[in-house]
Amino acid sequence: MATMTDVARCAGVSVATVSHVLNGTRPVLPHTRQAVLDAVEELGYTPNTLARSLVTARTRSIGLAVSAISNPYFTEILQGVEAAALEYGYSLLIADPHDDPEHERKVVQLLHERRVEGMIVAPSSQPRELLAYLGRHRVPAVFLDRVVEGSGEGGPPFDQVCAENTEPTARLVTHLAGLGHRRIALVAGRPGFSTTAERITGYRHGLAGAGLPFDARLLVHGDSESAGAERATGDLLSLGAPPTALVTGNNAMTIGALRALRARGLSVPGDIALCCFDDFAWADLFSPRLTAIAQPSRDIGARAVRVLLDRLAAPDRPARTERLSCAFVHRTSCGCPDPQEPQEPRNDLRGPGSPYGLGTRSRPTTADPAADNPASQQPAKGAPRDRRSR
Repeated sequence: MATMTDVARCAGVSVATVSHVLNGTRPVLPHTRQAVLDAVEELGYTPNTLARSLVTARTRSIGLAVSAISNPYFTEILQGVEAAALEYGYSLLIADPHDDPEHERKVVQLLHERRVEGMIVAPSSQPRELLAYLGRHRVPAVFLDRVVEGSGEGGPPFDQVCAENTEPTARLVTHLAGLGHRRIALVAGRPGFSTTAERITGYRHGLAGAGLPFDARLLVHGDSESAGAERATGDLLSLGAPPTALVTGNNAMTIGALRALRARGLSVPGDIALCCFDDFAWADLFSPRLTAIAQPSRDIGARAVRVLLDRLAAPDRPARTERLSCAFVHRTSCGCPDPQEPQEPRNDLRGPGSPYGLGTRSRPTTADPAADNPASQQPAKGAPRDRRSR
């Protein structure tokens, strides 16, 4: 196995010069740098990262603690984190806290003991021990997906990167209301998560914006899981006046809601319209195709890495929270005609006209059905005929 001395001899330079080139510790003339890199390539030299970390006290590694790695949303975040870390020359150590506060603290301690330079964490619903550990040991950290209020108070600042939640959820509600639905339910996530609270706020804002009253019976919690959403949807369908439209708070709960509807022989959107928060790879393959809010998952992961590296470079700078925009993906589970199919020409060419200004990431349509069809005078094909009275 080639050594640094072998590289220096092959390139005709000192061992110190090879070290400066490989570690970036001092500027080196371009032709000298190239000679060193050519020698590394020719000899197949591989740096000893362990030895380097002992000398420099830097491991060039990042710890990532996210739950439910099997969830497509977090899988895409992981891909974004990994790509960005690799781009900047960092390795990644991954742990799953299982959304359990005690386990969360343990895995964060484990990552810290592996001498990661900083951490990216999707915090649990009760992150008190997490904050205490990170603060006590002054570990540079970025929270992603879920916001922790007051996370920098009385200790080191923690940056946060997440998606917009409130306005996109309101967009789904106003879209359904524009199609004539008056009993719109929400299957919300686990209480305690900032994402759950923000999407509930968006749900209520959407109802208020459409002039619809809030009915506490139409807000249920699926605990961010498929099984929980299946039970919660069953409770909604058992009401004396069940909802005619449903908004689900994440992709796992969408699957659970669909299971509950299928178990009762109900069709989407014929018996009940459905919109979901979280788009996923196969949402376009469902029949009907799922109308959804798409989060910029990979961008969230990549941005978290860049924010963490900024923190490592300037430990005392003020903390910041960055929110990335989502996209409204218009398909057919809401009861609208299929945007992929040719439509009859329309004279009304108004745009989506959303009061929340969200972009639409879908194949173009001539007009938004909600704006094009106020008060649902002509219900969409397969939609309930009397949505007001159900």
